Amino acid sequence: MTVTPALADGGVFVGTEGENIAVGGYDAVSYFRGTGVPVQGNARYSVTWNGAEWHFANQANAEAFKANPNAFAPQYGGHCAWAMSRGSLAPGDPLLYKIVNGKLYLNFNQQVQQTWLGDIPGFIAKADPAWRLIPDGQVFGA
Repeated sequence: MTVTPALADGGVFVGTEGENIAVGGYDAVSYFRGTGVPVQGNARYSVTWNGAEWHFANQANAEAFKANPNAFAPQYGGHCAWAMSRGSLAPGDPLLYKIVNGKLYLNFNQQVQQTWLGDIPGFIAKADPAWRLIPDGQVFGA
């Protein structure tokens, strides 16, 4: 399976409580390094990118992110991948994730994730064009 997911052109989903902290404060690089399990970031190692503040567990991860943020940022601005396949915005849970072809995808809840896991290539094929249609103003702080 070869999939080239869309990258966020606008802001990232950061929650509805007014904090501009991406991925719920989890270290986006940690999904790809070490044990492959996300770890909570620390504000001491933060990077501002794409309208949000990103926290990292250490300086090395912050530097890796700064060098290539698109390699680590979740797809669809951190919104739920399954919801995006239906043309909808829903928050992604940083603990309900899957890395597919080197890209990070988040899901809204466990039930949604089980559905998404049933046809990942099909849902990505629908979500990619839907993401490109989302106006930037609707993405940030959705």
